[in-house]
Amino acid sequence: MEENMKLTVLVDNNTFIDKYFYGEPGLCFYIEDGTEKILLDTGYSDLFIRNAKKLGTDLSALTKVVISHGHDDHTGGLPHLLERFDTSSFEVVTHPDTFAEKRRGDLLTGSPVSEETMREKTLLHLSKAPIKISEHITFLGEIPITQEFEPRPKMDMRKTPEGYVPDFILEDSALFYETDAGIYIITGCSHAGICNICAYAKELTNKPILGIIGGWHMKKMDERAEKTIQYMQKEGITEMYPCHCTSFAVKAAVHYVIPVHEVGVGLTIEW
Repeated sequence: MEENMKLTVLVDNNTFIDKYFYGEPGLCFYIEDGTEKILLDTGYSDLFIRNAKKLGTDLSALTKVVISHGHDDHTGGLPHLLERFDTSSFEVVTHPDTFAEKRRGDLLTGSPVSEETMREKTLLHLSKAPIKISEHITFLGEIPITQEFEPRPKMDMRKTPEGYVPDFILEDSALFYETDAGIYIITGCSHAGICNICAYAKELTNKPILGIIGGWHMKKMDERAEKTIQYMQKEGITEMYPCHCTSFAVKAAVHYVIPVHEVGVGLTIEW
């Protein structure tokens, strides 16, 4: 009998009524698949550690840490992870661009931890290609842009050996969980485009998409949002858990056509 994957929300912008956890504008998921214990992102601070402790989740038993992209609301917890745990056996999986310095004017918006430090403290694995990280879960690597309404975004500036260049967030990635019936998408921010992510996962598996949890980085109802909803209707996706950087306006519009589940710190789902 196939075991289910279990996902627990450790950090999100939202918290539930009568569940006394802290929230912040960031994201962190704790995922269990068989013997693998996986952290997707680390939020903005040490909040993921405090919430994990309240939930009885032992982060010292982690086997993998996946970083969806370099922004500090997803990497801000890394210094706390490195300081408070023996991370020497943690395999960290991410894109090669994740630890590049990012800047918005005078504000640093990238990872507070360098690639060199990650190599010293963890088993760092950088890849643009998809990597299977557990029996049923795959890291997508660099996402190709296939949907005309989801071009690559340009945010902030990224440091390169030649100087600062516009940051197209090429490192933005996601996970998918594969079952016999289909696949579930697990995202950080979906800067690469939630539909581009879905299309790439479908291409790799030739299976239907059953559900999505994570951020979509969509703030307003515009043509792109409308086409996104049309795409999801066409694909027949039924389980929707948009969160983090997805606005109420977008969630409400999705909910009109596909029922949306509320997401908050402490939520646990099994697929």
